[in-house]
Amino acid sequence: MINIYIGLLGYLCGSIRFAYLIPLWFKKIDITKLSDDGNPGAYNAFKYAGIPLGILVIILELAKGFIPIRLAYMFLDPNDIRFALVILAPIFGHSYPLGNFFKGGKAIAVTFGVFLGLYPEMTPLTYLVVMYLFTSLVIVINPHWVRSVICFFLVALGIYLSPILISVKAGCIGGCCLVCFRHILARDKVAMPLTKQIKVSFFGGK
Repeated sequence: MINIYIGLLGYLCGSIRFAYLIPLWFKKIDITKLSDDGNPGAYNAFKYAGIPLGILVIILELAKGFIPIRLAYMFLDPNDIRFALVILAPIFGHSYPLGNFFKGGKAIAVTFGVFLGLYPEMTPLTYLVVMYLFTSLVIVINPHWVRSVICFFLVALGIYLSPILISVKAGCIGGCCLVCFRHILARDKVAMPLTKQIKVSFFGGK
């Protein structure tokens, strides 16, 4: 039963839409209405609510992924395959929150928090940080949703090939797949073929 309780806690933590609530509480703005994609995420919080509130949002978004995983390590056996569902719970909660008719965000920040919470197992976080920086700074792929899908696909592939616990591997790969799915759902709907939309640059150049 403890697996169910902690998994439910993780889902509820993930369901808290800090990127939507913080700007609304402090600046009376609804970033889902101001932004082009309607996403209640950390990027839009930075863009429309400013840097101080954006930093607060990113900390809280990381925390809602980090805290349930640390609690899970205290009470659960990570060798148990059900640990994978606990890993996935905060990411799923952010993507499909209990409120707002299960319409959530793209779950990038909370995934960073979840992977950070897996310490001392740092393989998933290392892959995520390296690939995120690589696809954002070295080989820059646009549009953003394509970049994120490629990034998290590569992260999932790296984790799959890594010699880590099967429960951790399954949970992290599931989380990456969910992030990819959310980005594909939220992609820009344009008439031109995808091959013509994609633009690649090196180190931000043209």
